[in-house]
Amino acid sequence: MVTPTLPARTLTIDGEIGILAVSYPPVNALSQVMREAIVEGMREANANPAIKAVVLICEGRTFVAGADITEFGKPPQTPSLRDAQDQIEGAGKPVIAAIHGTALGGGLEVALCCHYRVAVPGAKCGLPEILLGLLPGAGGTQRLPRIVGVEKALDMILNGSHVPATQCLAMGLVDELVPEGELRAGAIAFARKVLAEGRPLRKVRDTDDKLIAARGHPEIFAQVRKANARKFRGFPAPEANIQCIEAAVNGSFDEGLATERKLFMELVAGTPSIAQRYAFFAERKAAKIPDVPDDTPIVKVAKVGIIGAGTMGGGIAMNFANVGIPVILVETQQAALDRGLALVRKNYENSAKRGRFTTEQVEQRMGLLTGSLEMEALADCDLVIEAVFENMAVKKEIFGTLDRICKPGAVLATNTSALDVNEIATAATSRPEAVVGMHFFSPANVMKLLEVVRGTKTSNTALATAMHIGKKVGKVAAVSGVCPGFIGNRILAARGAQAQMMVMEGAMPWDIDQVLYDFGMPMGPFAMSDLAGLDIGWSKDTSKSATVREVLCEMDRRGQKTGAGYYDYEVVDGTRTAQPSEVTRKLILDFMAKQGKVARAVSKDEILERCTYAMVNEGAKILEEGIAVRASDIDVVWINGYGWPVYRGGPMFYADTVGLDTVVAKLKAYGDRMGPGFTLSPLLERLAAEGKTFTR
Repeated sequence: MVTPTLPARTLTIDGEIGILAVSYPPVNALSQVMREAIVEGMREANANPAIKAVVLICEGRTFVAGADITEFGKPPQTPSLRDAQDQIEGAGKPVIAAIHGTALGGGLEVALCCHYRVAVPGAKCGLPEILLGLLPGAGGTQRLPRIVGVEKALDMILNGSHVPATQCLAMGLVDELVPEGELRAGAIAFARKVLAEGRPLRKVRDTDDKLIAARGHPEIFAQVRKANARKFRGFPAPEANIQCIEAAVNGSFDEGLATERKLFMELVAGTPSIAQRYAFFAERKAAKIPDVPDDTPIVKVAKVGIIGAGTMGGGIAMNFANVGIPVILVETQQAALDRGLALVRKNYENSAKRGRFTTEQVEQRMGLLTGSLEMEALADCDLVIEAVFENMAVKKEIFGTLDRICKPGAVLATNTSALDVNEIATAATSRPEAVVGMHFFSPANVMKLLEVVRGTKTSNTALATAMHIGKKVGKVAAVSGVCPGFIGNRILAARGAQAQMMVMEGAMPWDIDQVLYDFGMPMGPFAMSDLAGLDIGWSKDTSKSATVREVLCEMDRRGQKTGAGYYDYEVVDGTRTAQPSEVTRKLILDFMAKQGKVARAVSKDEILERCTYAMVNEGAKILEEGIAVRASDIDVVWINGYGWPVYRGGPMFYADTVGLDTVVAKLKAYGDRMGPGFTLSPLLERLAAEGKTFTR
């Protein structure tokens, strides 16, 4: 931890008001030095008879932002957070929290121990511990429902939301708003009002009027569990949080605190929370490229060009319009351009119907999008992203044109998901240093991942610009080197190969999908194929009935869009449901018979191990080849781009929890079943032999 550059605390006096200002840059995390500053400052303020009320305020850009999670799993250091809270809550004079920036997690739990809270309108409060697989462990589950009510507390805690100060005021979490830039003066004025009106030392822990309505009504909690069952699937933290709030309703404060502490300790030591905390830091590491200095100059992106107004191009455009960056969308035909812009508008209007945007905001965003049929319209763009179909000849032709048209210094990006960025850069342009891959995931306006592909000639400036703009538009960006499929799709192909082989051994597509769904994936490979469309990359003219997929396409069973694929689909009460298909089963058994194969029982364990361990093995090869900078970058890609359950930490972290020696032993035991092209990664074997891990 960096030594703070500002004093840890100062106590000044303004009339009868003591102002305890604490500081621990950059975000005032509740580390040991911060806790000590609060404890010692409160003791000093309490002992000074000239001070009749205390304002607790933070220096820097925020109030206490939360716990210092780097201390988790380490021996506790005194004073504890509970010690700091007791000094505040047990003070013999009113303590007022003055909130700016964010009061999150432990920060809000500190504020809840103050007798009153004021905030500037731009402040936000929340208890987001659930996002790290935890629960608020310093009384948050007990105090919050006492001040805002059970339903609002459940909503805030289970969603980990950052609630604007205006809403906090409405729900009673904040007592008064003071003007921006006047927090200190406003808090002092409020403290004087508390003294003048003789207001009591209001301890949240001693109130229960907002709990009474929920007592004897367990259906409140049952409904929350039912409504969120799919969202909470596989995560232990939501249930633990609910149980804590139930304890607040049904018992005393101290009993609820004991329940909270017990469940917190179980969560913090459990693999799911360890995995989620690992993923939290992995995302931040992914933004750091070891050989690209922090002071690398980047291109200021004031205008973006996108070639291709299809589903992908339109989705990419929305990302930039959302942050106020003008976009030129280029198509070859007016009908395609009109169709693309209409789809973007429809997406925005649907969001507006759900309350995400106002009608005015929809028009503002649409006003930033300009369509054109001329490539020359891209001449003054700072960043151009090609988003046409996966055809190398077409992409090279486009980049040759961009090379002639675009201004010097512009970054030229391809959205390819698998093609050779080096070939595009060197064969089609005279400025390969300006070319970078920016692989958005579909739907591009929703999915968080951006794979930034670094070619051999890509400059640090082009790479840093892509990473920077990715973050600006709300993506989690991770760097990949050039290889077929890059990080994500290359590993997906390894898993898909095992799934296809197991189908030809007797496992049905729905058996494989169910195992991976139970593991925590949003869907298995065959359900995913049906969703995307089995005819992606398939041609009726060249189809030879050589695979199950080809025959399904020839039968016009091309996935959900045709009502049948690997699965049969039927619509019940407006919801499309997938059913195992006898057509597909017979087709698979016929293929096996032609190949002289007899179906065998493939266990759930084998399905899971062959799919996931093949992914780990491919990930190890990606590391060996330098395609990924870190094992954690691979995990970032799979969590944010493919739905790998964050409570399992990504495939490389998961392998570490299983044990690399176990992974290697199983892969060797499956032997020829893994397929003729399968080879063990030397890196995986070496790490297993040495008792090492990928991520720890």
